[in-house]
Amino acid sequence: MKKVPVVLFVAWICLMFYAGIALFLSGFLLVRMELNNRSSCVDQHFLGSQVTEVEGVCWMEQRFKKVVILVIDALKFDFAKYDPNNKNPKPFENKMEVFHNVVNSQPHNSRLYQFKADPPTTTMQRIKGITTGSLPTFIDIGSNFASYAIQEDNLIHQFVQNGRKVVFMGDDTWDGLFPNQFFKSFPFPSFNVKDLHTVDNGILQHLIPTVEAGEWDVLIAHFLGVDHCGHRYGPDHPAMADKLHQMDEMIRSVLTRLQNDTLLVVLGDHGMTNSGDHGGDSEDEVNAALFLYSPLPLFGFEAKEDNKSIPQIDIVPTLALLLGIPIPYSNIGKVIADVFSWNTKQDFVSPYLIQAQAHWLNARQVDRFLETYSLAAKDLPKEELRHLKELFFSLSSEYSSLVKEKLQFTAEGELTAPFQNLITGLQHYLKSAREMCQKSWARFHPRRMLSGIVILVFTLLMCYLVSGDVGILELLCNRLPLYPFMWGILIGILNIVFQLLSQNSLEFIMAFCWATGASLFGLFWQLGKYKLKTDHSTGQLHKSQCVLTQQGLLTLANLPVPLMVLFFRCASLFSNSFVVADAQVVLFLLKSLVVFVVLKLFWSGMLTVQSPSSTFIPEMHKHMIMPAYRKECFHVNGFLTLFFICVYLSSMFHSCREELLNCEPSSLLTPLSSLKNSHVRNICYILCITSVSCIVYLIRWWLRHYGNLNSSTLIVLFVRWGFPLTALSICLYWAMCSAPYQSFGKLQELVRAVSVFCPRIVYGLTALGLFLVLRNPIMVFVKDTKEEENSIVTSYKRTGTETDLLHVIPQIYRKMHKSLSSSNVTGADGKPTVAAYGLGTVYSAVLLTVTLLLGLLLILLHSERLSLSFLILFLEAFAFLQIHSIAVNLSANDSEHFSVNWYAVIAWAFASWQFFYSTGHQPTLPTIQWNAAFVGFNEGHDNNTIPALLILANTFASYILFAVSCPLLLFWPFIHEIKNSKMSSRSTNDDQVMEMRLRESPERFAAALLQLGMRYLFAHGIQLLASVCAAALLRRHLMVWKIFAPKFLFEAVGFVVTSISLLFGISLVIWVDNAVNRWFKKLILSQVR
Repeated sequence: MKKVPVVLFVAWICLMFYAGIALFLSGFLLVRMELNNRSSCVDQHFLGSQVTEVEGVCWMEQRFKKVVILVIDALKFDFAKYDPNNKNPKPFENKMEVFHNVVNSQPHNSRLYQFKADPPTTTMQRIKGITTGSLPTFIDIGSNFASYAIQEDNLIHQFVQNGRKVVFMGDDTWDGLFPNQFFKSFPFPSFNVKDLHTVDNGILQHLIPTVEAGEWDVLIAHFLGVDHCGHRYGPDHPAMADKLHQMDEMIRSVLTRLQNDTLLVVLGDHGMTNSGDHGGDSEDEVNAALFLYSPLPLFGFEAKEDNKSIPQIDIVPTLALLLGIPIPYSNIGKVIADVFSWNTKQDFVSPYLIQAQAHWLNARQVDRFLETYSLAAKDLPKEELRHLKELFFSLSSEYSSLVKEKLQFTAEGELTAPFQNLITGLQHYLKSAREMCQKSWARFHPRRMLSGIVILVFTLLMCYLVSGDVGILELLCNRLPLYPFMWGILIGILNIVFQLLSQNSLEFIMAFCWATGASLFGLFWQLGKYKLKTDHSTGQLHKSQCVLTQQGLLTLANLPVPLMVLFFRCASLFSNSFVVADAQVVLFLLKSLVVFVVLKLFWSGMLTVQSPSSTFIPEMHKHMIMPAYRKECFHVNGFLTLFFICVYLSSMFHSCREELLNCEPSSLLTPLSSLKNSHVRNICYILCITSVSCIVYLIRWWLRHYGNLNSSTLIVLFVRWGFPLTALSICLYWAMCSAPYQSFGKLQELVRAVSVFCPRIVYGLTALGLFLVLRNPIMVFVKDTKEEENSIVTSYKRTGTETDLLHVIPQIYRKMHKSLSSSNVTGADGKPTVAAYGLGTVYSAVLLTVTLLLGLLLILLHSERLSLSFLILFLEAFAFLQIHSIAVNLSANDSEHFSVNWYAVIAWAFASWQFFYSTGHQPTLPTIQWNAAFVGFNEGHDNNTIPALLILANTFASYILFAVSCPLLLFWPFIHEIKNSKMSSRSTNDDQVMEMRLRESPERFAAALLQLGMRYLFAHGIQLLASVCAAALLRRHLMVWKIFAPKFLFEAVGFVVTSISLLFGISLVIWVDNAVNRWFKKLILSQVR
């Protein structure tokens, strides 16, 4: 049986979707243009700008010769402030008393600010912000763990360019962003969020000796312990208190060693949520702390308000002018006015002149940047640019006049008002310029976005039409149309040639999209010609004008209820409130869909039987007769109850979006190590072990029940021994991770080694299991017998009950012999028969084995207590498959049985979305579970591929499991044939051959696989299209970057993961089918001999 065209066509459809996604992304997530211009001390715009001419001064006379910058990652402002009235502080409160003490004792030397970060609040974007003074764009977050060198002008470059020695120690992200820039560097791996101490202890080892040695001008230390503690335990944990105490002591130690010409800057790059995450734009995530200190008076005026809030990028021009270097070219931050109020000459003129000079230099630099940027990018609004230009010209003239006339002022009152007005005007200019850039840099390319949407729409239309037309399905299963592919390749090549001839930058994504669009059009054309030809041959040409379109409109006009449910969810994606509550929407629609299926069985009378004597009862009395229910009615009710119990339990594993103010995330999402009560921790650990054991036991029981564990093949041996060993390794890993490190004493090194070794055993066993499946997937035990013609092959169980006999395939050799051999083979003593244990579930057994294999791997990548959620996932999937099987066997005729109904496909897709939320995920950046990247890799990674794959597997675990096991929707009804059902009545024998019935019609089997693939891609693709359209239509919505854009990105990545997993599942079925072919041929040859 040739099923390779099925895989190729599904893969080609997936490429169509990828092209649409890529084209839309290229128009939706455009980054702002980065200028390579750099500021310098000899810049003509700034020569002569000093209030007093001093030789060697660059832009402005420097206030400090040295600076120590201590970056405490995730130093939330709540961690830094001190409240003496708080008598019962939480673990993260009142632990850094040093700021409170210094500010109170030396108010003119120090100040504590709220330091507002610009989203996204991830480390690399924040480092870019506090060194370049520019704003990040949403797409920058994609490179947070693939840092590349900063090309824009920045503080580090200016320090080095002006001969300053920069020493760095800490987070190795800085080394990637500023390669070969540091005089000395002590980088430490930063990605392992479970490691609280390596980076911090490494810094502490070098920090004080380096400060005392004095061979530096700029000293930067980036601590990670607070951030990692938040990721691992959350802020409300004793470990956080220990970390904050450690940082407090470190700062005190540095303060005592500072010289008078040195400035100390302590800052947090971002905050954290109550769960310890960050990445979004909630108040908890953007509100960091900034502390400034100098041994000599730094602030000339008293603070007007406590803990004033300033934007993070304001630190860039402030540090540049204080240290006497040019402000980076692309900066749009404004100087912190407080630190430019010193009075070096002890007169009333100097403080105002210095503040005015600093603001004017800052404004002049921003004006120059806007002028250059507007010529290069042309995406800034011209009217606002003109207004800002006029405002700066006016303020610049006013500044020049005041500087020239400064000696004419004889009283402080005469000077205060003009300079304060000037400073206020310059601050207003800088604020307006920044706000304009923020609005303008959300740039879009509507034409590309629309083209991507068009490709997605037509690809979905192709999926829908192909899945509903038997003729097209059979055509695609027999041969794959080649002309559309050739057209696509030709158009793609022509597009590349055109780009090269037009001397534009070569964009392969555009060539790929042109190629896919052309091949999609070609396929529509060829299928239309085929349909016309078919109708002409059957005398129905007059009915087939614009066949595909007409058929599509007719079918769309009579949508089945499941598709209407699917479209309801699509509509919900256009509302920010429904997107925020998407977990509840999915649960409601899933339950509604399953209830509809069961009620439909009742309404159609398929679960009742009519009494034979009812024909003699008068019509007027028939309504008084109580209906007799089939036994399947009780089965359906039982499985429906199990399904609803699973749905209810799964809702207990939810995380919370920051928009849901009254929502508390489930405590079941936190790792066992965060539990303070050891007794509770032990009970939870036992429950986790029980969950994993139940999953393994249930799958093995099913395989043994249907005879798939009777042989001695390698894959069967792996199921018997490999799965228990995998589960044991997972449980041992949990034991090592759940207990606090200090509880192991001197065995910490051994524990650390075991926590690396156990996950790698799981990885190795997973790879081994997949290899054995691909090597020989047949899980069948064959017993040859020579019996009388009417004899019955006994069951593999000793009891030989009727139930057991259903799971043996007696005399199946005779059936397959007819299809593979021209003549029957007979023996001397009678007809040969074969008892093949497990042959009736030969496809499902392999799918379940691979699903369990992947399931155990994915359980490992989640926190321990989420193993309960995975157990619920398997039970819910089993309950739905049973309901689906009963519904199909009671209602399907023979032709419809080789088809998976829309309700089953859509419910399966809904279940994958349901367990995305029930494994603690949300379509938001802060809820990504970064810990998964370090399961088995405590020391970090040499590349970004492995951690990216591990995080993807963790995030989209449910998508993977449901997509790989999707063919079970086709196989399960064959396994559970109901006696006297419409399907079983068409069997020529009394024996139920289960999945072997698929082999009686190879073409229909292939068509059913293709139809299933098309419908599952349609179910996920329509959600993708809805999120794409929502992001496009609402791109100027207030919540686009907070809600709609993340939702679209998660849907896009989830679709890619789903499609690849579905391709793997379908390919696996075809691989098993080819192996069964070889197995039967080998069996026949052995019988002939």
